[in-house]
Amino acid sequence: MTQDVSTSYDAVVDLFECMEHFLHRLKIYIEVPSTPAMTGIIVKIMVELLSVLALATKQIKQGRFSEVSLFQSHFWFDPAAEKYAKKLLGENEVEAVLQRLDRLTQEEARTTVAQTLEIVYGLVANIAMVIDGTRRLLVRLHA
Repeated sequence: MTQDVSTSYDAVVDLFECMEHFLHRLKIYIEVPSTPAMTGIIVKIMVELLSVLALATKQIKQGRFSEVSLFQSHFWFDPAAEKYAKKLLGENEVEAVLQRLDRLTQEEARTTVAQTLEIVYGLVANIAMVIDGTRRLLVRLHA
């Protein structure tokens, strides 16, 4: 029984660590100007994280907490994590949450890549303008 409680505790700690990774990214998103698309995705992910917490709280209150097995992987990216979460939170409810989180984190990654591309393209265009302006200035100075 003590081992089950310890294992369950470790599993919940790991679950919260995985959530912590998103929250660290969230800190970056808050510090950097964001697009409306990224803001929308971030809000949706936060809603899903709150759903996970609500489901975990519900299942803990129903006494399923001691039934979980050790969870040593990343939350919504690993089949072992998915199995753990299903066991902890309930098969049907968590299946939907995990699918939404997976979809949203993929969308987050794609949006981040698109924003990065847009910024790099803008920087390259600005550098090209500076180089062109410098070249024109040098031509005038030598003439």
